[in-house]
Amino acid sequence: MTLQMVGPFPLEVFYLLLLLVFVSTMFIAFKRPIYEAMFLTFCFTIVMTGRYDIFVKYLLYPATQSSLFYIIVGFLSLAYILGKTRVVEKLINIILAIFGGLPGGAGYVALFGSSGLAMMTGTGPGNVAATGVFTIPAMIKSGFSRPLAATTEMAASMLGNQMGPGLNLVGFGILVALFPEKNYDLATFWLALWIVGGWLALQRLITLIILCKKEGVRPIPKEEKPKLSDALKKGWDAILLPFFILTPIIISSKCKPLLEARYGIDGAGAFSSTVLMFTVGVCAVYALINGKEAVKQAEGEFSFKVIFEMFKNSMRSVVPVGATIYFAYAISLIFKEIAMAEAIEAWVLGFGLSKLGWAILIVLFTALLGMVLPGSSQVALLGAAIITTGAAVGINPFLIAAVMPAITGVMEGMTPPLSLGLFTAMGIAESKYWPTAKLAYIWIFGNMLVSVLLLIGVIPIFVG
Repeated sequence: MTLQMVGPFPLEVFYLLLLLVFVSTMFIAFKRPIYEAMFLTFCFTIVMTGRYDIFVKYLLYPATQSSLFYIIVGFLSLAYILGKTRVVEKLINIILAIFGGLPGGAGYVALFGSSGLAMMTGTGPGNVAATGVFTIPAMIKSGFSRPLAATTEMAASMLGNQMGPGLNLVGFGILVALFPEKNYDLATFWLALWIVGGWLALQRLITLIILCKKEGVRPIPKEEKPKLSDALKKGWDAILLPFFILTPIIISSKCKPLLEARYGIDGAGAFSSTVLMFTVGVCAVYALINGKEAVKQAEGEFSFKVIFEMFKNSMRSVVPVGATIYFAYAISLIFKEIAMAEAIEAWVLGFGLSKLGWAILIVLFTALLGMVLPGSSQVALLGAAIITTGAAVGINPFLIAAVMPAITGVMEGMTPPLSLGLFTAMGIAESKYWPTAKLAYIWIFGNMLVSVLLLIGVIPIFVG
């Protein structure tokens, strides 16, 4: 394609640079909430491109033409319910009983507990707040330095942006919009997100073992470690909750040929979306039943009125995140309309990059952006370009979309100065900034290395 140049940049790349400046100004200089900044960015994109004719179309599209947004909001609400019903505490106690006796056992509790919660909540800083209040004090008591306790919890919890519902699923929406002929399946994509998250969790486990050995961390004191029999007796039913979430997604992904034979391609796609929405409802009901006593203790009673208030109060946390995701999706659709991805693809291909060169460049670039921009902004502004340019150098676009949360949303919560996950963990650990920030870069570089290896295919994801 013929590129219209503005100085050394194609016009579309110049648009992108203007948007990066605009978002940074709104978020950093004017300190506007990110959901508000994303709405203003959507409006700014319309004005900048002069495409007023598509304003209403793409403002409404995420709510009227896709079930993806409703699935995300449903899981965000479920995350709030899980916190209120204290189901997470039961799971953490079981993990604590299994791993607490090992040197650095509290760190393994943080890693496995926060990674498990990540699959259900989809929020990195939220995971830090939910599990860190239990795991960080336990780590410090067992000999972790405060910076190590904070960064261990941060690194584990930020996997929520990779494995849970939220921004990572917006990447699927962009992928489908770019390659509609591929008939990508949401359940298979979600499974790929978990596999990528599993590799990142393994990287964190290896890092944790090395750092614990270096600091000489002790096991959790025996008197503070629950007995496994007691933990299972009190919390065995909480183990079923991840099973309820995993099973429908695995069925939808692995039984795709059977579903297509029975319902057709469109029917199988509809099944994938509806089963996920149904799963949210089942899990919410189960969590409420399971956490009935915890709700009674907190609210004085367990009634429909209390449940209604619980869901109403969840909107305070769900709406800002939901709005951010909504407008991020809408912005990516505008970019598709003006063929930004094709222009950036043509421009980047002119550099003659290999798969490895592209992977290193994009991982470094998004890491730098993560220091000042939320992952939602990065995906909205760059998601289509990242996928198409990677595909142009020979990388599977499905793989790129699955790894994209690891280099945007996950890194955003880890890389100072933005690093919302890091600051949340530092607040709980009462650790000093510079020692904690320095240690954070060990986890950050590990995350970057695994991301590059995934993108170039050295580490497989087995699906897609």
